[in-house]
Amino acid sequence: MEANRGQPNGIQLLLAAEQEAQRIVNAAREGNVAWLRQAKEKAEKEIVAFCVQMDAEFQRKVAESSGDSGANVKRLEHETETKIAHLKTEATRISQDVVQMLLKHVTTVKD
Repeated sequence: MEANRGQPNGIQLLLAAEQEAQRIVNAAREGNVAWLRQAKEKAEKEIVAFCVQMDAEFQRKVAESSGDSGANVKRLEHETETKIAHLKTEATRISQDVVQMLLKHVTTVKD
């Protein structure tokens, strides 16, 4: 009879141990889920920060290239005006010589 009395107590101990094990497993799952949720939130924040940083860098480069474009246009306009002025000056300087040379060739008779 002594053996029979120990058996229900043993079953109770096994049930209590199983419940304790289930509680530990559930706590571990909850901790894991919480950790995964935190990792996901952190990753989402990092993604947003990265996107903001990349967008800012893109906007900066667009602004720089737009500024360069305007500066290049102004520089090219200035260079063109300078070259045109130089050509006009040279044309004025040698125009008399060119006229004399043309008159000489037109009025000279060759055999």
